[in-house]
Amino acid sequence: MDEKPKPSYEQLVEILSMLGVNDAEQADIRAFTADEDGSEYAVWHVKTAERECVLKRAKAYELEAYRCFFAEKKPYAPELFCSVCYEGENYLFLEYCPGETLRRCERTRLVKALDALIAMQDEFWEREELYCEAVTVENSLAGIERRGTYLGSEQLDRVYADFIKVYKRTPRTLCHGDLLPFNLLVGDRAVLIDWECGGMLPYPASLARLIAHCREDEAAFFHMTDEDRAFAIEYYYKNLIKKRGIPLEEYRRTLDYFLFYEYCEWIMLGNRYDMREDDRYIYSMEKAEKLAEKLL
Repeated sequence: MDEKPKPSYEQLVEILSMLGVNDAEQADIRAFTADEDGSEYAVWHVKTAERECVLKRAKAYELEAYRCFFAEKKPYAPELFCSVCYEGENYLFLEYCPGETLRRCERTRLVKALDALIAMQDEFWEREELYCEAVTVENSLAGIERRGTYLGSEQLDRVYADFIKVYKRTPRTLCHGDLLPFNLLVGDRAVLIDWECGGMLPYPASLARLIAHCREDEAAFFHMTDEDRAFAIEYYYKNLIKKRGIPLEEYRRTLDYFLFYEYCEWIMLGNRYDMREDDRYIYSMEKAEKLAEKLL
């Protein structure tokens, strides 16, 4: 959650006017809210007599990602109409893309989401001229290595060290660095939103994050059945990775390393902040230990 003070309504009107919205003072401006706790994002649904768009305060590498990867309109990402710097912060004026997230996964929406991810990654596969744009393998390694210092287990440490080696050598393509199910909107088409962590990264990163934190339990925050998870893994391979000449066994082992890395997120948080009684820590530890035994 963005903890910086959010602009007032008057400031939002001023920002919209700077972005070329002629009737900004008459616009219906409403903040999007977090599913977790109902708190407001620094992202606003803007509706005027002429158009319906999204205003977003950019974070991290987001503006750079849009400029580098989506200068031309793409079907799998919102279109960036324009941006403005206001009081030292960048604001993006984006296409409004109606749709449902994948928090409650079902097969039809899952296929649309996978098709969007596959189309994007196929288009950007090993585009070496973009390796230094937005989030890179090199500037992501500090955070990755830091996560590995909080695992508290010799077995997990060994597999994590191997993961870093795999991370460095795995083919790269455009990845959404935080593709949790609520960062996908599926309507007439599927779009990936919130691009502050995007860049040319190892190809399994997005798929692994999408499926790792989903559970069978329908009451879970992210719900996906084991059948849908297995379907996603196979569908992604058949429609993208197989065409790149990567053997199935190699793909599955590489994906296991990236799933292991995802589970280490809550292990790190639990150990660092003494949250080892948290259900997410317990769940992630069980998953990580099973994968570690498989990968060693």
